[in-house]
Amino acid sequence: MIEQPTFKFYFLHPKFWLTWLGVLILYTVSWLPYRMQLAMGRGLGLLFKKVMPRRVNIARTNLKLCFPEYSDDSIEELVTENMKNTGIAYFEVGMAWWWPDWRIRRKLHIHGEENLRKAQEDGSGVLLLLFHFLSLEVHARLHGFVEPAVGLYRPHNNAVMEFLQTRGRARSNKYMIQRKDVKGMLKALSKGDIAGYLPDQDYGRRRTEFVKFFEVPDASTTTGTMLFANAPNCKIVVSRCIRRKDGTGYDLYYEPELQNFPTGDDKADARYVNTLVEDAVKKAPEQYLWVHRRFKTRPDPDMPSYYQ
Repeated sequence: MIEQPTFKFYFLHPKFWLTWLGVLILYTVSWLPYRMQLAMGRGLGLLFKKVMPRRVNIARTNLKLCFPEYSDDSIEELVTENMKNTGIAYFEVGMAWWWPDWRIRRKLHIHGEENLRKAQEDGSGVLLLLFHFLSLEVHARLHGFVEPAVGLYRPHNNAVMEFLQTRGRARSNKYMIQRKDVKGMLKALSKGDIAGYLPDQDYGRRRTEFVKFFEVPDASTTTGTMLFANAPNCKIVVSRCIRRKDGTGYDLYYEPELQNFPTGDDKADARYVNTLVEDAVKKAPEQYLWVHRRFKTRPDPDMPSYYQ
């Protein structure tokens, strides 16, 4: 378990001054009207598209691999919309970390809460499968209003950002667990907690199956999902958070509990998890984290990279 961090005078060292300047700007902007922040985020995203060609190319490559039936024009339009949403996500960090409860609650629209409650009714822990949508920071904050949860966490390399990030992400939830702390995650589930887990990135070769994801036949897919899902008295529920296109907030969904999962066949189970991600992404592909190199790990290290 990661302890709630405390402020240290070390954070005032000159090497962190630029960090603090960026934080101050983000904090100040977070108090502007919501729709204004959305507009600013779209503008920032268009700037990202011009000044971050490597990330834009990664997004373009991912989209072409996943949606080969799309024309080049359709891919480019989707890349542009995705970068706009990436810009909005920058401002959503400020909303998630610093908005008071009354303000962010007004943006919450819950769907399927009864599915989560049904999974909990016998006291079981719930493995909440989350996916890397760009509103993920808001997702964590909003879920805390439904019921505080436990989350896996990768520490930030910048000490000031680590301090702010840990406090921000625990704002309406219970506590954070180090990403590699398997025992801590299993303990949380055994106590009947809700524990969030993200199975949709390329985590390398350890605990991995290479299975189909969209139209890519050999995507490195973690088997960690099955490790946690096999915990005693554990139920599995999928949750997603989608930003409303009309600027009225966020739709927070809880799907019915997964049945007959895991099956014991890691390859088949990993493929099934990928279908869950696919179904969620298809509902709002422009809001997914396409700038991550999802297909960087190949089954054979000597195979050419998709991102050359």
